[in-house]
Amino acid sequence: MRIATFNINGIRAAQRRGFEKWLRDRAPDVVALQEVRAPAAAIPDGVFGDHHLAYEQGNVPGRNGVAVLTRVPPAAVRTWSGAVLSREPGEDHLDTVPTEAVPLARGLREFAGQGRYVEVDLADAPITVASLYLPKGGLPAHLQKPGRMREAPDGGARYERKMRFLDAFARQLARSRRAARAQGRELLLMGDLNIAHTRLDVRNWRRSNQAEGFLPEERAWFDSILSPRTLVDVVRARHPGVAGPYSWWSWLGQSFASDVGWRIDYHLATPALARAARTAGTDRDPAADCRISDHAPVVVDYDLTALPTPSAPRRAAAVRADLLP
Repeated sequence: MRIATFNINGIRAAQRRGFEKWLRDRAPDVVALQEVRAPAAAIPDGVFGDHHLAYEQGNVPGRNGVAVLTRVPPAAVRTWSGAVLSREPGEDHLDTVPTEAVPLARGLREFAGQGRYVEVDLADAPITVASLYLPKGGLPAHLQKPGRMREAPDGGARYERKMRFLDAFARQLARSRRAARAQGRELLLMGDLNIAHTRLDVRNWRRSNQAEGFLPEERAWFDSILSPRTLVDVVRARHPGVAGPYSWWSWLGQSFASDVGWRIDYHLATPALARAARTAGTDRDPAADCRISDHAPVVVDYDLTALPTPSAPRRAAAVRADLLP
């Protein structure tokens, strides 16, 4: 099963730059999208081909928006807001429908309507797939130096907001992982996490030590959600000890041509699914003027025959116990 994650930086712009051709040529079975950045009425007709769409657009006009595309209608869809735009291939309706109820971890409600998270249970594989767009954040107040920042100093507000998100999401992620396990499913979290985890994930890591996305506390948080028993960074497991493969490059200057990039887009999988990965990497565009987005798709081929035989779902009482804070 070919599964991809792609921050498209706006579906309308991505369509103009060749998204449909990429989708057709690479033929992924499942795609997690971030920064769709379009109300339902503005999604270009037919842009998702023969895939089914589960889209959480959020309530921030022109920003965010996450989706999961699947070949087969999903068995279930969950969002933090409790609603989703669900379309079959060829449909163009604008109606959202309720999703399964998701108990939100403490501190997460602040972000629930922003279009940052959607998860689906695949109907053709024992996998729960999630698409996440994590806030970019900013610098803490003591690192903000007027005149040396692209954005106006904000006293650390964006940094503090991201740290609140990380704290709440870690709890939510543990719940999702346990809930998937209780149903005999693997969990695959994909998306733009806006954090480069290690020095291998930033080309100029020395210069980036005091940059948002590579702060020590952000990297420590990333450490905390990974382990051989919980979640595994699939691409890093397939490419140990090497720089990259990067997934984001600035539009400015020669960053792309010089491969001065960051690896901030991930497949984080439960261990059995991570072991089933056969190929993993980024679809780096051949030249700067061919780029669909400032991000590249991260594509992994999973051998589902390598997964253990799914166990029977645990009884409901046990599932509810797993979901308790």
